[in-house]
Amino acid sequence: MTAADDDSGVFRALADPTRRQILEDLRQGELAAGQIAARFTISAPSVSRHLGVLKGAGLVTERRDGNRILYTLVEERLAVCVGRFLSAVCPEQIVLRRTTWREKETG
Repeated sequence: MTAADDDSGVFRALADPTRRQILEDLRQGELAAGQIAARFTISAPSVSRHLGVLKGAGLVTERRDGNRILYTLVEERLAVCVGRFLSAVCPEQIVLRRTTWREKETG
């Protein structure tokens, strides 16, 4: 399996706005499945399916704490996958961003 094949699951996961919102919510830190579900108007089983897709894509991890399931964002997975895609599609933009970041850091 190539990196592009492996990354396709990430892009499928990112295609859905509910899953993107879950990832944004997890930026603040670990959340229980119930806490995530409470943020949406869709059913808890639907949220659970979305979490399963995110877990399958390697974008979140889960751990049990008693009877709760806690989810955490896997930032590195998201950054590497999207970064690899951006580097392949628009490498000149990556160079421009790095230059801009350096100018901001030194300026």
